[in-house]
Amino acid sequence: MKIEKNIFKKLTLLVSVLFIIDSTTEAQWYAPEKVNKKAYDIYEAAYQNAQNQNYAAAIANINKAIAIEPKFVEAYLSKAGIYADLKKYDSSVINFEKALQMDSVYSKTYLLPYSISLAGIGQFQKALITVTGFLSNTTLNPQSIKAGNYRKTVYEFAIEYDKKHPAKNYVFARKNLGDSANSDALEYYPSLTIDGKKLIFTRRLSGDEDFYECDLVNGKWGKAKPLSGRVNTNLNEGAQNISQDGSWIVFTGCNYPEGQGSCDLYISFKTKNSWSEAENIGPIVNTDFWESSPSLSPDKRDLYFSSNQSGTYGGKDIWVTHRSVTGKWSRPENLGPTINTKGDESCSFMYADNQTLFFNSDGHPGYGQTDLFFSKKITDSTWSEPENLGYPINTIDEEGSLIVAADGKTAYYASDGSDTRGGLDLYSFQLREDIQPPRTLWVKGKVFDAKTKNGLPSSVELTDINSRRLISKVQTDEDGNYLTTLPVGKDYAFNVNRKGYLFFSENYNINNNSDSVYTADIPLQPIEAGAVVILKNIFFDSKKTDLKPESIVELDKVIQLMNDNPKLKILISGYTDNVGKPQNNLTLSNGRSLAVVNYLLASKQIARDRLQSKGSGEAKPIADNATDQGKALNRRTELRVISN
Repeated sequence: MKIEKNIFKKLTLLVSVLFIIDSTTEAQWYAPEKVNKKAYDIYEAAYQNAQNQNYAAAIANINKAIAIEPKFVEAYLSKAGIYADLKKYDSSVINFEKALQMDSVYSKTYLLPYSISLAGIGQFQKALITVTGFLSNTTLNPQSIKAGNYRKTVYEFAIEYDKKHPAKNYVFARKNLGDSANSDALEYYPSLTIDGKKLIFTRRLSGDEDFYECDLVNGKWGKAKPLSGRVNTNLNEGAQNISQDGSWIVFTGCNYPEGQGSCDLYISFKTKNSWSEAENIGPIVNTDFWESSPSLSPDKRDLYFSSNQSGTYGGKDIWVTHRSVTGKWSRPENLGPTINTKGDESCSFMYADNQTLFFNSDGHPGYGQTDLFFSKKITDSTWSEPENLGYPINTIDEEGSLIVAADGKTAYYASDGSDTRGGLDLYSFQLREDIQPPRTLWVKGKVFDAKTKNGLPSSVELTDINSRRLISKVQTDEDGNYLTTLPVGKDYAFNVNRKGYLFFSENYNINNNSDSVYTADIPLQPIEAGAVVILKNIFFDSKKTDLKPESIVELDKVIQLMNDNPKLKILISGYTDNVGKPQNNLTLSNGRSLAVVNYLLASKQIARDRLQSKGSGEAKPIADNATDQGKALNRRTELRVISN
């Protein structure tokens, strides 16, 4: 019986792989028209199965056909195509190679999809050789050449990436979060509080998207449950992000009655017992276009999101809006051409260091579709060149959102891996060491009035002493509670400010051996005669009176305090430990206190009669000079209010 060849091609075409060149019969032995009729009939049934997306039945029928016709080359090629569509690239490669071994001439028309499956299992060098062989065919049409050259570029990128980022002992071992978090529904878009103990994610049930949460208890995730309160509705609540302190959720709401466009950004606040009804962030941020995939900065002052609104560099770009002290969001700013491309950028995630932005893109060089990248904030308006996270985090398929826990190592994302409970599940894995952001600690506590002990809403600022760059600025809640992040490897000036009070000063030297959490309850001194604050970020070299550059952040805070309180008069006092001769210590402390006053005067913002200086040497110690720690505490600069 004669069977037309194009009938056998239908099944392979079904799985969206390009088979777009004419095959040749030169030196091939395989002849489709000579295939056993019974085997063909079963194969045709497999085609119908695949048309109905019943791939399991299609594979089963193809196997039956092969049992009857062991050298059924076309059946092996079709099975390879189905496995590729199912993203079972290892099985796809096995079947492509069986067909190529049987008749390499007939099967050479499939070298391009074979190379794609090779790349699917990370065999990029072999994929490059294969696609190069494909492109050597002189009968290729322009579409085939374009497709082949595109894949060749992708494989060359992957090979070069491996050379620049040797994996060494890295093992990509993603772990399903288990039945407590995952279900037979779709789970995706995870977000995490700074302590890593609360996971929020989106679950889609019967087409409806809602938010769920689960808590980490004794190293295991508890049973997921819908968020309490009024944040979940009968509408679709999609991509979301919980603030690092767990008090806000920003998310995407689509087709809401009050929406500006198809999808807008909304915010819900944590109350004592539940979540508030969501509020539209407003028309300054939301437009007639599409806004989605939001991510809050750790200090909740910046909101990153994706939008195709007017002003993009291509399709969807990443934008940022800033929250003012009054709680209003600014007009969004495009992150610019370093981050955004002619393609789509989305799923932004600002890490806890407030410097490292993760996002996905199909416009930057990568592995074939949408990849995950990260970029470092250089200034408030400039970013480093995005870096691909590499294989196997990125694959030849679409990669969605990714978040990273404060340890800088543990990442979470959604995937449809082979062990899913149903479609997309939530997974965790460890990042390669060379792409890990810095481990980030945090300090939390309460700001209160030193006299009344009542909580004070205040501003908490963290500044990199060396670069003098503001890292974060957090506003406490109404009771004075705050949480701010502390990336390791830097020295920070930590200041708390409130009108009518002396600012609070602390210094943190954060290294990899530091504890994960600091608790600092902060009493603020009302501005009144006799009130004192220790300026913990004023620095001098040993036995010298020259101010170190790292002191400027704190000194500028003093200038601000004086400008905010134009009648304020202060005394700057210097103190030393008891090492050395008392007279020498007195002279040293006098010189240091005078150096502070001279800096303040040099600003030309403060009148001389508002400033006094005094050195007290080793007098009035506040700690035991018998220990190095005590001596360090005694070496200090104080600000005392004379009058206001």
